[in-house]
Amino acid sequence: MKQRLVLAGAGHAHAQVLKAWADRGPRGVELVVVSPHAMAPYSGMVPGWLAGTYGFQDIVIDFPALCARAGARWVPAAIDRLDPDRQCLELDSGETLHYDFLSLNTGSTLVPPVCDPSVTVLSMRPLSQLKTGYDQLLERWQAGAATDAEPRPFRVLAVGGGAAGVESVLAVVNRLRTLRPDRPVQAELQTRGPTVLPGYPSGARRLALRALEQAGVAVRTGTRWTTGSAPACDLLLWAAGAQAHAWQRTPQRRGTLAVSPEGFVQIDRCLRSVSHPRVFAVGDCAHWHQPLPKAGVYAVRMGPVLLDNLLASLQGTALRAYAPQSRFLSLLATADGRAIATRGRFSLSGRWAWRWKDRIDRAFVNRFAAPPALQPVAHQGETP
Repeated sequence: MKQRLVLAGAGHAHAQVLKAWADRGPRGVELVVVSPHAMAPYSGMVPGWLAGTYGFQDIVIDFPALCARAGARWVPAAIDRLDPDRQCLELDSGETLHYDFLSLNTGSTLVPPVCDPSVTVLSMRPLSQLKTGYDQLLERWQAGAATDAEPRPFRVLAVGGGAAGVESVLAVVNRLRTLRPDRPVQAELQTRGPTVLPGYPSGARRLALRALEQAGVAVRTGTRWTTGSAPACDLLLWAAGAQAHAWQRTPQRRGTLAVSPEGFVQIDRCLRSVSHPRVFAVGDCAHWHQPLPKAGVYAVRMGPVLLDNLLASLQGTALRAYAPQSRFLSLLATADGRAIATRGRFSLSGRWAWRWKDRIDRAFVNRFAAPPALQPVAHQGETP
């Protein structure tokens, strides 16, 4: 009887598993991929898409196409609840899916506040749901009239001083001003920390603050967002820290799966659940035995280890430990043709850094595109 491996979530690590499965996947294993979203944005390119540098099709990984090449079954659904003792998932489609091994790469989410209906709220997570709201905002922005002699500025408020908050407010403000230079835009970034980019070296923080100042984005530090104290705004960009999905935070929906106090799946050095060895978890949905930042670079580096350990589990061989990189290159887009490059204690900014980031990001996404021989051929008169 075939063993069944279920990959839940269209994350960066699962994309790597699927890409390698056609060559390394063992026979006699049924591979099933579950995700509510077929097109998964690559997090590193989202700021460029927000700024208008990329089209959405340029930054996404086509998971159904990856499944087809790997011989996997694609299931367009989300996890409703998990019973790790019975080894089954209940999906929001109503299907119950049993597994021999389960890998979770479902990312994280944000629960934005309820605001006045006149305020547009865009949550930076989950990325797959950001597109609809942003497209609607840009459509209204371009269609809006500026009839007053001195029109009231459009007010943008970003909440969250991490990389997502800094990059998103710079990108969105740049996009709005580029599309409608006749409409004034005011912007503010608010963070409860003492400065922006916590965890980054001081040089990167100085460069980010300079980019924000040059873009006319006011920064308010040491401030916790509340409905009553928040400044009036027309657009709220919510980037206030990653949260676990609702089923992970709810005991009745996650069963006996061990999670952190915040609801993230607790994993050991081999990326395996500390309570259920047939469950693996990687990326933002997981809590390694030592806390790691919720950053895509870790999910990408976890991918090869996850692949090896899933194959080892299916074949009954030894697992290998994941060792997170102590230093890595970080490239933050500033939406002005530049980027901030940081490695260790060193930080620099320039157009060269943006070109470097662009090459790295495009190369990562292109790894998962269909080979030229498998690309659809346009018929006469059609655009491919």
